[in-house]
Amino acid sequence: PILSNVLVYFYDFLSNYFIYRLRREILSMVKENVNKKAVLDVYKNAHIALQSLNDLIPSVSDKDLKNELKAQVDGYTEVINEVKAYLKKKRIKEQDIGVLKKAMLWGSIKMNTLFNASRNHIAEIMVKGTNMGVIELTAMKNEKENFNEDVVALIDRLLELEEKYAERLKKYL
Repeated sequence: PILSNVLVYFYDFLSNYFIYRLRREILSMVKENVNKKAVLDVYKNAHIALQSLNDLIPSVSDKDLKNELKAQVDGYTEVINEVKAYLKKKRIKEQDIGVLKKAMLWGSIKMNTLFNASRNHIAEIMVKGTNMGVIELTAMKNEKENFNEDVVALIDRLLELEEKYAERLKKYL
């Protein structure tokens, strides 16, 4: 009876230990997937902004606005490089926004500037797009307890950049 009690105790201990380890592993995998999705969303957000700027800049005739948009290209490029470094460190494959999305962005910008390429109209397009990014990033930030510190830092970095750009663009409206 003592040996059987010891075996039962040992069996219970091992079962609980393995269940605990398995649960911990599953939670870790879920958290990594959440972080992966979030960082890829940051990457896509910055990429869409960069693509939009590159499509829009040739339509801009106002020198000051064009310089502002070129400065934004530099800022988004820096963020994209930071995200790429994180993705490389975590061995996550970059996910481009895709040819169809790029074509849709290009077509939308061309249609929006075909008949009105004025300074205030272009600024309005950019403020609206930037605000869409701010909304998406703010929603992500509100879920920050689900992300690791590095992902939260990338979300904050792009959010601060987009808020700053939206504010700077207002003077061109």
